Amino acid sequence: MPLNILALDIGAESGRAILGRLNDGHLELKEVHRFPNDPVRLPTGLHWNALGLFSEIKTGLHLACEEIARERPAGRRGAVKLASIGLDTWGVDFGLLDARGELLGNPYHYRDTRTDGMVEKAWSLAGRDTIFEATGIQFMQLNTLYQLLALKRANSPALKAARTLLTMPDLFNYWLTGKKVSEFSIATTTQCYDPRARDWAFSLLEQLGIPGQIFPEVVPPGTVLGELLPSVAEETGLKGVKVIAPACHDTGSAVAAVPAAGRGFAYLSSGTWSLLGAELAEPVINAQTLALNVTNEGGVGGTIRFLKNIIGLWIVQQCRQTWQLQGEALSYDDITLMAAEAAPFRSLIDPDWDEFLPHGDMPARIAEYCRKTSQPVPATKGQFVRCALESLALKYRKTLESLEGALGYRLDPLHIVGGGTKNKLLNQFAANATARPVIAGPVEATAIGNILIQAVALGELNSLDEARAVVRNSFEVTRYEPQETARWAEAYERWSALKVQSQ
Repeated sequence: MPLNILALDIGAESGRAILGRLNDGHLELKEVHRFPNDPVRLPTGLHWNALGLFSEIKTGLHLACEEIARERPAGRRGAVKLASIGLDTWGVDFGLLDARGELLGNPYHYRDTRTDGMVEKAWSLAGRDTIFEATGIQFMQLNTLYQLLALKRANSPALKAARTLLTMPDLFNYWLTGKKVSEFSIATTTQCYDPRARDWAFSLLEQLGIPGQIFPEVVPPGTVLGELLPSVAEETGLKGVKVIAPACHDTGSAVAAVPAAGRGFAYLSSGTWSLLGAELAEPVINAQTLALNVTNEGGVGGTIRFLKNIIGLWIVQQCRQTWQLQGEALSYDDITLMAAEAAPFRSLIDPDWDEFLPHGDMPARIAEYCRKTSQPVPATKGQFVRCALESLALKYRKTLESLEGALGYRLDPLHIVGGGTKNKLLNQFAANATARPVIAGPVEATAIGNILIQAVALGELNSLDEARAVVRNSFEVTRYEPQETARWAEAYERWSALKVQSQ
């Protein structure tokens, strides 16, 4: 009989409950629930709808229960057999709990503006070198560290009353099981964790006036947290089901599903964010990686995800949303086709320009960037989207070369996983810009990695390598060979010379 495992995968735009059936080294997926994940703007700022998301999680559990029941062989009785569930989300955001374990306010969204200026303030209090030495994490104002510093400087009553900090997947796991812990891969995204000491960076937190006692025990990916609470089990129809912490950071689970057979490859988790990096045994924290502003996040099996966070398809998503608000509803296929038909290299941007981070009118911001850099302003939707996609591919080249310089060896091939693999134009651009083969797929890498990490925890698979063999046996990939590399090299030189550039 196949083993039924459920992945709850919640990204910055949407969430899914995906049922995996593992049978004799082959994995099949079935989506049983999908729901939007829309932030809510309140007078206090931009927040996540945490209670709404938890309600959707329970709906996903119930629908998975019904799906398994429908496929039970005729005449066979007994309880629904779901071996386990695992949950992953985006990184850095969190909830604060009081002494009774109650949530103190609505968790903030990482794009809220309260962290403006907090990176520089942290540098003035603790020093840029000290912060990187203690955490090995890329400086981004959305990081948990700067969210906490913003609360501290605002004399937040919630922070004063807090007894426990739980990142978003840890919070949902607490509501599912009653267990207050933080999973390794998600803990490392906070910039509050020391990946060499394998513990919270208590000395740094003390320097910034952030209470270290609110940080919980850290557990490795694949930890069995326990069974569903009786109230959740009764509501969903799932009794005695184990809850396992996979890599609770969605990128951690996605990287676990990279269908690579060896080492030395590069991976790119492509979606709202692009996370480009390599899988290492130990963190790389030195003056060179500080200058490059790269990150050392936790992975499966004690590995380190040595990578750079890049604003990915967010720019295209916000362009599309802006056009929708203006009354023109276009699919992603529509705007990608427009981009394919537009002239190449007309205008280029740095995707990580600070002004591209918040929600809003993205075409207007692209136009502003082009004016600042004395380039033609895109005049059509196809030109806007082509500008974003070409620039993102050029950013991939810069990032990849920076990582290779720090590691001292070439990363080849480039594996692209996640929802962004559906954008064939971007995949080809990535191969062209980086001048190396791109292997794209699987699309549902995060859910696949989530499920296979659970399978390892259940003893059905023996290792990460065995899990990746299941990926290769179960899902098709597409290979893209580099094209027009000389032309792309010329565009890279022009792009690199733009005066408005981030690190």
